Amino acid sequence: MRVRTGDTVDTSLLFEPLAIKHKILRNRIVLPPMVTLRDLTTPEAARWYGERSAGGTALVIVEATSVNRFGSELTAENLKPLVEAIHVGGALAAIQLFPVTIEFPKVEDPPTPNSVSLTEIEKIIKAYQVAAEICGEAGFDGVEPHGAHNYLINQFFSMEQNLRMDDFGGSIEARMEFGLRILRISRSVCDRYGMLLLYRHTPIGQGYGVDESLLFVNELVKSGLDILDVSPSSYERPGDRAAPFKRFNIPVIAVGELDVVDRAMEVLEEGRADLVAIGRGLIADPRWPQKVKASRIEDVVVCQKCDELCHGNLQLGIPVACTEW
Repeated sequence: MRVRTGDTVDTSLLFEPLAIKHKILRNRIVLPPMVTLRDLTTPEAARWYGERSAGGTALVIVEATSVNRFGSELTAENLKPLVEAIHVGGALAAIQLFPVTIEFPKVEDPPTPNSVSLTEIEKIIKAYQVAAEICGEAGFDGVEPHGAHNYLINQFFSMEQNLRMDDFGGSIEARMEFGLRILRISRSVCDRYGMLLLYRHTPIGQGYGVDESLLFVNELVKSGLDILDVSPSSYERPGDRAAPFKRFNIPVIAVGELDVVDRAMEVLEEGRADLVAIGRGLIADPRWPQKVKASRIEDVVVCQKCDELCHGNLQLGIPVACTEW
């Protein structure tokens, strides 16, 4: 149990290093992938992510980025300044890879499991390979296919949304196949570049529950998964929906109002996850880790959850900001 002395909280568990293969995270704090609408090739993006690395975060996961942008718009050369800025701050750099074009405001008719052809599926899988290659050349420490939140890969896993009756739909094994193919082709690239392989998954979704997710994650782990990113991971208690996946003996990331120190500590103390992701809290205060480590919790700039300039700006298609700055 954590020890309190007056208003001081023992947060040492939050700052224990974690070794994952040949990589070492300096603590248990993750910046999750949040779309900020900052061009990743610009000095502004390098400053944004570099500042959150310098604030003490251990792992920075760069925002969801469409795989079809790699090789033309995004190259190893123009991504290197972003990676270097994160590394200079002391964090490892990963990037979340999204299967289709991301547009804000959202496109009206995004692809679905039932509208994409086999040829298009193969093109998406190939695009993941190309994207991972470029990320490896740019110096990233990891890549994360986005298989959560009812987006395309997650829809393929849903019995209600995936009505295909071929290699990519029907049985649960077939509904796993799209995500597994993406993971396996990414694994082959990660091995060549020494990158970690993450995967973001929603444990309970439309047309499936935890039992189905456990079957899926078991296959992901057998296919070479290094870190499971569970989102959303909390329901009744912090990280409670991440906890079932600890059985696979790979690091698990939990998220969900974990900028509240007691909630973050509960996740780690109860063993529900190995890493805690702090999203809007690190938008509001990039130095959250430094301040918490120094027992200056009262100095943290607290996210008010107003959604005005973060989610609000996102819907307007302009860079994310914060009312607390």
